[in-house]
Amino acid sequence: MTEQDKKPYDLEERTEKFAFRCRDFVKNLPKNISNIEYGKQLIRSSASQAANYIEANEALSKKDFSHRIRICRKEAKESCLWLRLCDIGTDSQLSAERERLLAEAVELRKIFNAILNKSL
Repeated sequence: MTEQDKKPYDLEERTEKFAFRCRDFVKNLPKNISNIEYGKQLIRSSASQAANYIEANEALSKKDFSHRIRICRKEAKESCLWLRLCDIGTDSQLSAERERLLAEAVELRKIFNAILNKSL
């Protein structure tokens, strides 16, 4: 399969990249108690989206698929919360990356919502 044959927006790959980017964002946060806890939650919720989307694609029934997509949507929404709660201090690069991650999380949530609505 050539690069041109790939779908331009493989959602499994996209959710995985989002999880990696969130992990890298957390690594660069100032080290304090709140960031440690919020960072753990962000890493969990961002990875959960990716894992549950893979599970949805392997669903055994329509009900299972819908349930997994609902979890993806919920985890995307939670990722937004954890991103907003992280203390970035005055680091403009972290601020810019947080904004990009927030935009991606919102977009993923909208995609999962659209998938869910079409599957019902």
